[in-house]
Amino acid sequence: MSENGKADALTQLVPQKSYGIATIANDKVYDWLLPFLESWAVTNRATPLYVIPYDDNCAKTRAACEIYGAHFVEPDHKALDALAKRLYPLFPNHRRRLRKFLSLALPLDEVIYVDVDIVLVRDMSVFFGKLRPGEVDFIIASPVETYVYNKKRPNYPFLNGVTCFNDGFFVTAKSILSLDDIYDVIDKDEAIFHTVRQRGMLFAQPLTNFVTHYKGLKILPIPGVLENGSSESFYKAEGVTFDVEGWPLDQSGKDIYFVHWAGATSLPKKRVFDDLWLKFMAAAVARLELAKAKTLSRAQA
Repeated sequence: MSENGKADALTQLVPQKSYGIATIANDKVYDWLLPFLESWAVTNRATPLYVIPYDDNCAKTRAACEIYGAHFVEPDHKALDALAKRLYPLFPNHRRRLRKFLSLALPLDEVIYVDVDIVLVRDMSVFFGKLRPGEVDFIIASPVETYVYNKKRPNYPFLNGVTCFNDGFFVTAKSILSLDDIYDVIDKDEAIFHTVRQRGMLFAQPLTNFVTHYKGLKILPIPGVLENGSSESFYKAEGVTFDVEGWPLDQSGKDIYFVHWAGATSLPKKRVFDDLWLKFMAAAVARLELAKAKTLSRAQA
């Protein structure tokens, strides 16, 4: 057998890894979903996108996914919803934010999870293949010091010196962090979780942090895995410029990979990234109008 033949045979024997991007959405956040879908179509079409329903209010969401070629998927959520009810019994409408963890149940070896109030501005596939168990377990945008734990955190040594983060973006593998890991950690130390978690309408973020810290996962920000990658993503970022193709750079000239309107109380209008969001939204509306016109034309034919 030739060397090329041996290489081809070896390739067939080695299972190819599967990668994807995931988010959760419903019709209530439809105005955020559309520019997100458009940004994926423009910058990341080659990477499969999985949209997980936040609840049953998803008629427009499902239709938009079909137009864009995104996968609208409905993993079994009974056990996760039961955990959410157990942890947050008084907030039935907000505890579904834990459904972001269903991204760990997708048929993927590695997954990028992003909140839907995000637009993607560069090829996210560069994050795949960067995970190395024990060295790089969980990739985040950047560390944060708020919205995770309260003042009782120092009483628990395993929480000292850990990297806290916003969980609107993360990259991991189900072989590193699974749904069962989340259930197991809470089964073992739910009381500690409730003791240290920050209150104030926070749901998934304290839990994501607690589970990854409890398991001792190695958490790295984007610059730790991409030499020219920026940890910036906040829609209020300062010192932002744009490259010749119109994509954003942080104040040090490093590549911004996505923009997150975390905590925004209204749709984008006049901030530094808002024109980009508005362009994606306009393109999305035009795409949906075209799809509607084609459907009507076929119906009349």
